[in-house]
Amino acid sequence: MENRPIQAIINRGAIDHNVSVIKKLSGNANVFGVVKADGYGHGLRRIYPGLSALDGLAVIELEAASYLRTQEATRPILLLEGVFSPQELNDAIQLNLDLVVHSDRQIELLEQCDSSSSVNIFLKVNTGMNRLGVSPKHVVQCYRALQNCIAVKSITVMTHYADADNERGVDWQDAKLLQALGSMDVPVSKSNSAALIRFESQNEAWVRPGIMLYGVSPIESISALSLGLRPVMTLKSEIIATQDLNAGDRVGYGGTYTAQSNVRIGIVAGGYGDGYPRSMKNGAPVLVNGTRAPIVGRVSMDSFAVDITHISQARINSDVVLWGEGLPVEEVAQHAGTIGYELLTRVTQRVPFVCFD
Repeated sequence: MENRPIQAIINRGAIDHNVSVIKKLSGNANVFGVVKADGYGHGLRRIYPGLSALDGLAVIELEAASYLRTQEATRPILLLEGVFSPQELNDAIQLNLDLVVHSDRQIELLEQCDSSSSVNIFLKVNTGMNRLGVSPKHVVQCYRALQNCIAVKSITVMTHYADADNERGVDWQDAKLLQALGSMDVPVSKSNSAALIRFESQNEAWVRPGIMLYGVSPIESISALSLGLRPVMTLKSEIIATQDLNAGDRVGYGGTYTAQSNVRIGIVAGGYGDGYPRSMKNGAPVLVNGTRAPIVGRVSMDSFAVDITHISQARINSDVVLWGEGLPVEEVAQHAGTIGYELLTRVTQRVPFVCFD
């Protein structure tokens, strides 16, 4: 039995709802739901039952792909960084995975493969992200080389947007891709969550939303609520103690908060040992019995303080939402100088997860 009240509550029904929002933005494109990093920290095995409406699933880890294939025989599963050795390629072929190819070395692996089975390939083009992908000037050459591989079943060209969530947008990368392809008429995959929200699908064969699936907006100026998304993870805890402070009293390590008047604080079970970051600033919001309250002082490994002076009903055992239902994780993340993606994937193993549909 757990002796601490902190919990990560996973609403699988919210995933199904978010998929319906994604599908409306995707038009006729197929949808790869990105479930890398253990389902963005939600737990791939926990959220799997809510993923059935997606056309395919995308991961980075071969182990995760292997798990997904044990659950279903035919739905496409895409390895987003491809494979890096002959053994990994053989494993991927046996598992009937789709593979991203982003380097000459990966093309060579396929050229050297004499398997009687074949895989679908997503040829990744570096149009400006400058992370992974073949050079635009070599796209046609790489495409032709893959066409000649007996282990290649089909080829889709893909790229990854670097600025879909901000003013620069996607047109500059689209132009590079169009120029690289020339007269080639090939299926493409481009859109991530931010691109779908701002531009919807642009005649793509596949789109690849990630953070939207979990009910989070990747765009600072557009809230998840306005998009109709629902949070899948709610990190909840309780007040485990209260303290009455006088003006001049300080709170926590280093005394980063000093009371300016008489203040009542609640001590919440949760800290950086659970994934609630130490970098969280004074004033960051939580919900205490549904009412917003600011944290005060430095977050410790196991607890942090919150000003509950204005919440008369707050007491020991009062519910506290750290993020999730009623308090978007992307808003909370701003107070820690990070993004919602990081908070979701940072929740530690000592936090118990509770799932419902």
